[in-house]
Amino acid sequence: MLVLGRLQVEALLDTDALIDALAPAMADLSAGRASVPDRVAALGPEREGFLAAMPGFLPSARVLMTKLVALFPHNDEARLPTHQALIVAFDPDTGEPAALLDGTAITAARTGACSALSARLLAREDATVLAVLGTGVQARSHARAICRVRPIRQIRIAGRDPAKAAALAEELSAVLEGEVQAVSSYAEALDGADIAAAATHTVEPVIRRSWLAPGVHITSVGYNPAGREIDDATVTEALVCVESRQAVLAPLPAGSNDLLMPIRDGLITADHVHAELGELIAGSRPGRTTPNQITLYKSVGVAAQDAAATALVLAAAREQAVGEEMTLR
Repeated sequence: MLVLGRLQVEALLDTDALIDALAPAMADLSAGRASVPDRVAALGPEREGFLAAMPGFLPSARVLMTKLVALFPHNDEARLPTHQALIVAFDPDTGEPAALLDGTAITAARTGACSALSARLLAREDATVLAVLGTGVQARSHARAICRVRPIRQIRIAGRDPAKAAALAEELSAVLEGEVQAVSSYAEALDGADIAAAATHTVEPVIRRSWLAPGVHITSVGYNPAGREIDDATVTEALVCVESRQAVLAPLPAGSNDLLMPIRDGLITADHVHAELGELIAGSRPGRTTPNQITLYKSVGVAAQDAAATALVLAAAREQAVGEEMTLR
């Protein structure tokens, strides 16, 4: 059994390769070729946390795996991430446990990479201004990944804590081309932005229609069972795309309040979900049709993404002879 730690996983996982690998994974999911049941979770209400299990089989990548992911939103990310995870990969022919990997790095990377894939599919080709809402691990991942698919020249960082926003802007300035600056509010970050990446634990929406420029592409990955990231007006007007209709419309903790709440309130129906990313990739559903159209990718995270990332990491580890071999008896 191959064991890989977090630093090893981070070194082995290439962002460009991951964005590319997620496209066939999402196509497999939409076509029914991948087996990805809804996640289940054990709740820890004292800390508003949960431990979720996310199994998946991705035949095109020959990966059978499960992820165990703990979401504890009150963790101090300077000491402990809000999301912590382990992945176990199994031999798809025999079911034998084959590898144990850190899943925290994979969760961060695959989430940002799939948002970048959505931007490749839906954002305007000339998108140059990126608003990043949030200052945690996913904010970093999204800024790095989205800059790989569009010619971003300016990144604006906004969050609840101005000091964290300033620190993240300084950090990203050292590794990304273009101007990176912290701004004082979500509205300021979104003013004129071509792409907006929301990665928060907010209760009240940080994406509001009155703050958005025409033609913006929105990615939203935040989760809070008590609230949502996006207001009703944005959801009702936007062209809405998801990883999986089944996953995003499932009851919590699998689904998303960003869509479940306006459906509950009668503002939209489930048919308002225009497409899955896999349908855009396969060409069975159209994407953006006008420059001024607002597009929205709402993500809840699916195991097919983790499986695609796991396949890349394991292939690179074997090629480079990285990791520790263990025998479980």
